[in-house]
Amino acid sequence: MTDQTSLSRAFDLQAAYCVAAGAPFSASLLTKAGQDIAEGGPLATLMTPWAEAPTRTVLADAVPLRWLGCLHDLALSGDAPDLSAAYPRDPRPGDGAAAWVAARSAMIARHDRFAAFMSHEPQTNEVRRSACLTPGFLTVAERTSLPLRIFEIGASAGLNQLWDRYAYDFGEAGVWGPPTSEVRLTADWQGPPPPLGAPVSVIARAACDRKPVDIRDPIARRRLKAYIWAEQFDRLARLEGAIAMSLAADTRVEAEDAVSWAASRAAPKPGAASVLFHSVFWQYMRADSQAALTAVITDHGALATADAPFAWLRMEPPPDSLVDMELRLSLWPGGEDRILARVHPHGATINWAAAAPED
Repeated sequence: MTDQTSLSRAFDLQAAYCVAAGAPFSASLLTKAGQDIAEGGPLATLMTPWAEAPTRTVLADAVPLRWLGCLHDLALSGDAPDLSAAYPRDPRPGDGAAAWVAARSAMIARHDRFAAFMSHEPQTNEVRRSACLTPGFLTVAERTSLPLRIFEIGASAGLNQLWDRYAYDFGEAGVWGPPTSEVRLTADWQGPPPPLGAPVSVIARAACDRKPVDIRDPIARRRLKAYIWAEQFDRLARLEGAIAMSLAADTRVEAEDAVSWAASRAAPKPGAASVLFHSVFWQYMRADSQAALTAVITDHGALATADAPFAWLRMEPPPDSLVDMELRLSLWPGGEDRILARVHPHGATINWAAAAPED
C-alpha cells in the first residue's frame, strides 16, 4: 500500500521550500499535489515506485521535483493547451488554480508520459551554481600555481564546464570573468573575498553523465528548461544564454558511469592541477557507488605530487540536510579537506568561510 502520509509530507515540504525560494506558483501546484496523494487521486497511482519510501527518501530522490518538471515539460510542449495557457510566461505570473485542474486531467490522460518522465532523477544543470564553484577553482589555482584540467561528473548538459567564460558579480567581494560574456551571474557574497586575482588557465575539460542531456536535441533542451521553476524567469534566461554559449563551444558530455569514468580520465598528470568536481549529484548515487567513487578519489590523491596535484571540488548538501549546501575542497598531496563556503542550492548566496584545514 502507498504510504500517502510520507509522500504527501514530502510534497508539502517541497512546497514550503518553493515559497521560501520565491516560487509561489510551483508551491501552489505541489500543495495541491500533496492533497491529491492524501486523497488517493491520480497522482497517488504515479507514486508506486516510492510506495513504501519514507519522506526523507522521497525528498532525496527529488520525487516532487520530478513531478513538477514533468508538468512544466508538458506545458512547454504545447501538447496540453489548457495547461500551457495557465502556466507563467514572462511577464505573466500564471494561474495556479487553472493549472491544477489541467494537471489533474493530464495525469489521468497521460499517465505513461508522467511515469516515464519521472523514472529519471532531475537534471537541472543550474548555471548559477558556477558562481559557487568558481571560487573553488580559483582556490585550487592559487594554491597550486598550475593550469587546470577539469573533470565534471553528473554533468547533465555540461553547462558548468564553461564556468571560466561566464562573468561574475560577487558584490563587495569583487567581479571576475570576461566582462563581455553572454552569461552574467550575480551572488550575494558574505565573508572575506575569494582569490579573484589568481591566474587561471583551463587546459583540458571533460564531463560525463549516466544519461547526458544533449542540448543539440530540442526535446532534451525542453526537458532541461522544465526542471526550472516556471515563474523564475531570470533562471530561464540564464539557462538560455548558457545553452547558446555551450552550443557555440561544442560542449560535449560523455555517456558514462561516474566511477569508471573518473578512474580512467581524472588521474593526476604532471604540469597541471587535475580537478574532479560535481554539484548536487552525490545524493543520487547508491551507497555502493559513493564508496567506489570515494576509493577512486583516494587512489588519485595518493598519486598526486607537487607538480601533479589532484583536487576534489564539490557542492553538495551535508549528511544531515537535503536543503543546505556546502562547497568543499580536498587537495592532494596531503589530502587537506576544507569547507570553503555555505551556499544557496541555486547559487543565490555564498557565505565564504575558507576555514582552516579540518583535523
